[in-house]
Amino acid sequence: MTVPAKRGIGRPFPDSTCFLRQYVAALGEFRAVRAEGEMTMIQPSLVRNLLCSLTLLLVTLGVTDSRTQKTVSPTEPAEATRKGMEPRQENSTPTLESLVKLNADLEALADKVSQGVVQVLVTGYGPIEESGRTDTSLIARQRAIGSGVIVDASGYIMTNAHVVEGARKIRIVLPVPASESAVLEPEGKRRILEAQLIGVHQDSDLALLKVKARDLPSLPLLTNRRVRQGQLVFAIGSPEGLQNTITMGVISSVARQPDPNKSMVYIQTDAPINPGNSGGPLVDMDGNVVGINTFILSGSGGSEGIGFAIPARVVSFVYQSLRKYGHVHRSEIEAGAQTITPSLVAALGLKRSWGVLIADVKPGGPAEAAGLKIGDIVLSADERPIDTLPAFTGALYLHPVDQVLKLEVLRDTQKVTLRIPVLQEKHAMDQLLDLADPQNNLVPQLAILGVSIDDRIRSTMPDLRISSGVIVLGRAADLLGPDVGLTTGDVIHSINNRAVDTVENLRSALSQYKSGDAVALQVERQGKLQFVAFELD
Repeated sequence: MTVPAKRGIGRPFPDSTCFLRQYVAALGEFRAVRAEGEMTMIQPSLVRNLLCSLTLLLVTLGVTDSRTQKTVSPTEPAEATRKGMEPRQENSTPTLESLVKLNADLEALADKVSQGVVQVLVTGYGPIEESGRTDTSLIARQRAIGSGVIVDASGYIMTNAHVVEGARKIRIVLPVPASESAVLEPEGKRRILEAQLIGVHQDSDLALLKVKARDLPSLPLLTNRRVRQGQLVFAIGSPEGLQNTITMGVISSVARQPDPNKSMVYIQTDAPINPGNSGGPLVDMDGNVVGINTFILSGSGGSEGIGFAIPARVVSFVYQSLRKYGHVHRSEIEAGAQTITPSLVAALGLKRSWGVLIADVKPGGPAEAAGLKIGDIVLSADERPIDTLPAFTGALYLHPVDQVLKLEVLRDTQKVTLRIPVLQEKHAMDQLLDLADPQNNLVPQLAILGVSIDDRIRSTMPDLRISSGVIVLGRAADLLGPDVGLTTGDVIHSINNRAVDTVENLRSALSQYKSGDAVALQVERQGKLQFVAFELD
């Protein structure tokens, strides 16, 4: 790459616009090759040219005098000459010094954050194919590799729910110590730990794992300040199984909502993310986790610069809930809302043509007691602007159940601030757990707690495909048994074509099989029937 020559004493450093033009040109050439599907034809010099031009552009935009930490003025040497003084010679090489410092900072960051990222090895069961003629899926043994981030030194790890879906066994590969990261690690030296699945939250695609370890290096979740578009970020994970891979990019957008019917909003980044990166962190220059990488948009199956991460604020909320309850609790104010449309504006004479309208306030509920009224337009929740219905739903979802909700609304032409006590929407599993007795509901062969479906439970679950069976309440935390791929909320209807309707019948049926025998459970999961097959340990 040719560096522009100096343009006279009044401009001792290369103009940033020159580097900008070089970066745009290099990026265009790189994209052209990729668009033609000739990734294997990309020469190292092309990649090097692209990275160098970007680095020089960033450095030039932020050149400083290393002695005084003051911004160096392009006219400073000329002014010194006019005053009869010698220009300071050390200012002739600030770009090189800045590059060296930038490189050192990036290396230090890589050493720091890579120690808090793990590889997740999953053995389990998943659907082979979907059939349009039946609601029963065929399940087979599968292996998967993903990533995870250590969020607590005592062994708590966050990853994606889809990484551990159907898992029978989960193992965690700890990172290579920073002092040994420059050499290939022998297979036998890898630190591999068995992991326990604490809980899964499908709505956010997050899961919490636990390993028996102490004093692990953890990464902090950035929840106290907002990320910015254009901010430099790094993605760490195991793309295609390549553990501890770090890629660099920027935040392309701070809020993307791929599905307008869901409240989940993601951070978009152009940092290269590939299969295997799922569950790994997206970090800033300070080593804080700004999000957890979860999916990409791609026509080829690999990175095309459109990746999405779950914001750290969501990760923190789900982590705290899963760690405390094993599932996520929601906040409720007993009020309903809907999106403002042009028809609503015209018919109701609303003072705002967009946003969220309060359509229902339950009598006697906390919203009514705080003064919320039908027809109010929501402006903000917990001091965060509310522009869409999913944003309002998300704000309620993420609000701590032990704190008052601060809601600002527009009523006619007046802004009104309300403080609404929230109710905790009790999870269905909590209600079932109240009925469970660990001694009577334990199924040791499967290492689960289950509850029989009786008339009382059946009345609360009218959509069951089969009205009898055993509901899986969760894994038995203190029982070292097999993880056969059952998840909380599954309903076991039969074992090897033999119907079961009580926990006692399930234990009795399992007792007739010995270690190594094949077992197939018919399970109802989220309204669909499927088989979970495994061999008894």
